[in-house]
Parts: sequence; structure tokens; C-alpha cells
Amino acid sequence: MIKNSRIAASVILTRAPQITRDATPFEQAYFDYKEKNERSSSAVFPQDFYFKKGSVAERRWKEDVQARDAAMKDASVSLTDAVQQRQENTTTGTPIQILDRTTQSDKENDIKKLDRALQRNLYLIVKQHNQWQFPQTDLQANEYLHEAAERHLQESCGKDMDVWFVGRQPITYFKQSPSRKEDTEGLKIFFMKARMYAGQAKPNNKDVSDFAWLTKDELASYFSPEYYKAVKDSLSDL
Repeated sequence: MIKNSRIAASVILTRAPQITRDATPFEQAYFDYKEKNERSSSAVFPQDFYFKKGSVAERRWKEDVQARDAAMKDASVSLTDAVQQRQENTTTGTPIQILDRTTQSDKENDIKKLDRALQRNLYLIVKQHNQWQFPQTDLQANEYLHEAAERHLQESCGKDMDVWFVGRQPITYFKQSPSRKEDTEGLKIFFMKARMYAGQAKPNNKDVSDFAWLTKDELASYFSPEYYKAVKDSLSDL
């Protein structure tokens, strides 16, 4: 039985998504339906007012209109895709180019880089005492949880990160039982929420021997089942 517990402060540091996520098939179908429904009920565009008769701009506009009219009759083609396909096939003008949403760090699975999983939240985890966890430290005398969390993050992971602590209240906690039967102390870890806007973690190798930026799904393979269960509901599914 745990009579007393040590108190520790930990930081759930998040790098927010950098790009919008891909739409699900249902969402894409809904967007296409809404776009076509709005076009069918929209007013006629006064092209004579905006385009000079016989100009290149008028010709391109008419080609776009023809592509959209054809897409209106085909439920499997969106209006946006139809115009984009028309521009890619034309020999004049600069076609729209969509950049790859997968980075080199994704391809190399470099979990120390921040330019990976751009559609997802990334969380900073560190290796302390030969186990993976969020950055964590015991409270010092007369120290609040948010003060301890901020102090330890700078001491263990460097000051080259622009970090904002969302609040002064923990978002969840984990109660860890004593590792040995003769111990009377357990450990209560309170997790503070923070966001990173710029910079990179630079462990000092004294308290932290390694670090990684992982998604919520990836964390499950690094944390113990009990630890992950305590924090998973406080992490975003994105």
C-alpha cells in the first residue's frame, strides 16, 4: 500500500499539424456534391463584362466552363479535378502543381525530424533512465507543477525551442506503484500541456540520452501499456 507518493511534473509538448489532413472518401464526396449543387443554382456569370471578346482569357474561361459542364454530368468527377485536368492537358499557361505531402523525413522514417507526419500532431518523448517517456522531473522545494515542467524542459532539452505552456493545471496524471515491495513511496506524475512553435530539442545527455517526435499511434510502441493508457485520452487523434 502506498502511504506517501513523490510528485513529479511532466510535459506533453506538441508540434501541431503543419498542413490540412487528407479528406476521407465520404468528406470528398460531400464536398463534390455541395460544389455541384451550388453551381447548378448559381447565377449566370457575365463573361462579356469581364473578358474581351476573342481574347486568350475568354478562350481559357470557356474551356474551364466546358470542363465543369462535363463534370456536372459525371458524379465520379469533381469540378476542381475537372478544371485541373484541363489545365494539365493544355499547352498554354502554367498548370497547377500539387506538391508531395510526404517529406524526405517520412520516407527515411527519421523520428528526430519535425518535418515529418505534417498532417498529424507530433509529441516530444525522451529517454530517461533507460525508458521512453515524456520529459519528467521531481518537484523542488516551493515549486509549482508548471514551474518544474518548464524548468526541466529547458534543462534537459535545451533552450532552443519556442514553447508556450497552455495553462497551469495538469491535463492528466499517472500513478506509478513502487518498484519494490519494501518501498513505501509511489510516484504521481502530473502532465502539463505545452505547444512548440519553433526550434528543436537538444538533449544534454545527462538527464536525457535520446529523444524522438512521434504521433499518437507511434507512442503506443514506446510507452508501457499502463503509462500509455494514462495519457492517450489527453492526446489528439490527428
